Amino acid sequence: MTAPTNRNRLADAGSPYLRQHADNPVNWQLWDDEAFEAAERRDDPIFLSIGYSACHWCHVMEEESFSDPEVADALNENFVPIKVDREERPDVDSLYMTVCNVVRGGGGWPLSVFLTPDRKPFYVGTYFPKHSKQNQPGFLPLLERVAGEWEHNREELEDRAEQWMSAASGELESLPDPVDVGDDSPLVDAADALARAADQDHGGFGRA
Repeated sequence: MTAPTNRNRLADAGSPYLRQHADNPVNWQLWDDEAFEAAERRDDPIFLSIGYSACHWCHVMEEESFSDPEVADALNENFVPIKVDREERPDVDSLYMTVCNVVRGGGGWPLSVFLTPDRKPFYVGTYFPKHSKQNQPGFLPLLERVAGEWEHNREELEDRAEQWMSAASGELESLPDPVDVGDDSPLVDAADALARAADQDHGGFGRA
């Protein structure tokens, strides 16, 4: 059986936003048990990207980084990359956005989170350009730095994850589990209808 992390699985997603990323060279995974088990088996951290269809900077980061083979190689080699639609999984978005607000004093989308294999965050941010500019860290060097820290300072990252979860515990209940709506769910047809109506270039619906 082929390992799920050897391919981009977003073509199988019910979310139109996720399917927009199905052609990325990043081997995106769904928020599900297959991805979590792969992270445990590989003993690699998870890179979680949360966004939505009308998010401008989500599309910018896709164009600059997620469509870039160099970035994709770094993600696929050292991380289990997972993409989440915040409109499909507001519980996942709320949890990690809460952590981002607690530790950084603010948040936004795309929400970029590095997690331990058991889904505890140890680094959070929002939009990153591919390379550093205007005092913003570059995504590619950040991937290299996090991969190096995971290899050489893993205990420190795991301790940080525990501290962050503890600091945000007043706002958090538990790590959310995946939800399978099933192929027969009316949500699938509704999502397809929304995807056809959406303006893929400028966001929103209709001509406004």
